[in-house]
Amino acid sequence: MKENIIKMKSLTLAKETVFLYQYLTRDKREYILSKQLLRSGTSVGANISEGVAGQSKRDFQHRMSIAYKEARETEFWLTLLCETGYLTMEKSEAARKVCDEVIRILFTILKTSSQTK
Repeated sequence: MKENIIKMKSLTLAKETVFLYQYLTRDKREYILSKQLLRSGTSVGANISEGVAGQSKRDFQHRMSIAYKEARETEFWLTLLCETGYLTMEKSEAARKVCDEVIRILFTILKTSSQTK
């Protein structure tokens, strides 16, 4: 069976956001922004999984679109947490890298799926 790269990358993103959430709540005692990061970072993979199992092409595109928006939101929270001193660039590097990869892949998926009939 062929591996689904976007599902694997989104799972990695979810794990990285969980690890950062644990760090932020345990070590930094930050609960509000970290919860936003957790919600958006784990939502990406959930929407991708639903899209892959979608009933139609339209359903697939809709779920991928939501996943793309959630990935962009995750990128925002990572940037904000770094710029406000809760995270260092080094501490967030793995999550930022995989988030960027997921965004790029989802953009390509959305572009390709809208071009095919």
